[in-house]
Amino acid sequence: VKQVANLTLVSSACGVVSTAYASTKESHPYLRSVCDAAEKGVKSVSEATAICVQPVLASLEPHVVAASEYASKGLDKLGEKLPILQKPVEQIISGTKELVSSRVADVKDAVSS
Repeated sequence: VKQVANLTLVSSACGVVSTAYASTKESHPYLRSVCDAAEKGVKSVSEATAICVQPVLASLEPHVVAASEYASKGLDKLGEKLPILQKPVEQIISGTKELVSSRVADVKDAVSS
């Protein structure tokens, strides 16, 4: 999970979503109260779940370590095959806009001629 979270694309997307969430909470007082209540509920459920799951995780630790190593190797290969994962969301959006604009210009030129 840490390795996925550290991918540039994932971390920048989380930043964009976090900023949008904070902005929405700040702009809309009614949503703020709903979001605050939801956050408290999620925190309570997470804490209760962590307490219950801890003994199970302890017994599964060797399997979790093996799965983690396997997933890590897979993510490394994925990162090699998809370099877009190392780019921030803003750069991807900008590149996509440029590509679309270029293609539209090509189509306009083709239609004009």
